[in-house]
Amino acid sequence: MGWDYSEKTKQIFMDAVRGKPGTHMGEIENPDGVGEHGSIACGDALRFTFRVERHPVDPLKDIIVEARYLTFGCTSAIAASEALCVLIEGGRYTPIEALKVTNKDIVDYLEGLPQQKIHCSVMGSEALEAAVFNWAQRRGVDLGKLGIDIHPADQDEGRIVCHCFNLTEPYIRRKIKELNLKTIPEITGAIKAGGACMSCHHVPGGLQDILDEIWGRKATTLKETSEQPGPREAARPAEVSPYRFSKAVEKTLDEYVRPMLQRDHGDLELLDIKDHLVYVKLSGACAGCVGAAQTLKLMVEQTLKDRVDERIRVIAA
Repeated sequence: MGWDYSEKTKQIFMDAVRGKPGTHMGEIENPDGVGEHGSIACGDALRFTFRVERHPVDPLKDIIVEARYLTFGCTSAIAASEALCVLIEGGRYTPIEALKVTNKDIVDYLEGLPQQKIHCSVMGSEALEAAVFNWAQRRGVDLGKLGIDIHPADQDEGRIVCHCFNLTEPYIRRKIKELNLKTIPEITGAIKAGGACMSCHHVPGGLQDILDEIWGRKATTLKETSEQPGPREAARPAEVSPYRFSKAVEKTLDEYVRPMLQRDHGDLELLDIKDHLVYVKLSGACAGCVGAAQTLKLMVEQTLKDRVDERIRVIAA
């Protein structure tokens, strides 16, 4: 199943990969600012460079006149990077002013992105911050004196919460507050945390605990339980009708499991539900994968146990 991209996003992507004049894929030689975000090992990486028209006296009046990017990523990563360059060049911003361009601005310019691809727009914003930090160092600008709390590294130092993507607690906390993330799916969509093995979702000190501490336990649990059953509801299986149970399974597979499989060109089909037995069929790249059994046990079954009912068993059909 393909991603539901806007026509504008698809056109921007096609123009970029074809090298249409006016697009921005590439790298500026001897740039005035360079920033990177992401990791090839994680599937997404972005290198952002810009050149300024230097003010002869005041570096704060430098104007960004050219922006370029190189990315290892998907359609949304390329389109979001293009959008970032267009917005910055078109605004004739100073590097400090460019920091006002947010991931929401990028998504709006693209006329929307699938929720699971929002992290691509965040990647652009993070690379921009790193590039502005680099420019400030080169030009002797003290960002601290300007009240700008910028983070030059991909993530802040601290306890690693998401081991799959090597994301730390301070970084996750910062992005939750900056992006107003209220649920685990929103965190995964924005910064990818919890998007692989999912083991950091509900462990002590994991994503749900961090959400509860930031927003208050009542705020997050009410929102999540209004969308789908969680571990607390699993303790009361007798209260869930067969219809609600099947709908919870379907929703969890569609919102949590299938997006993860699709990132690796795989997918899953729900065939039947009998009591607490869930019959599924892997497809795409997952169908012939040597790790299919582990995928079913560690990703599919465990996610359903965590999100719906701990008695669930997944059967491959």
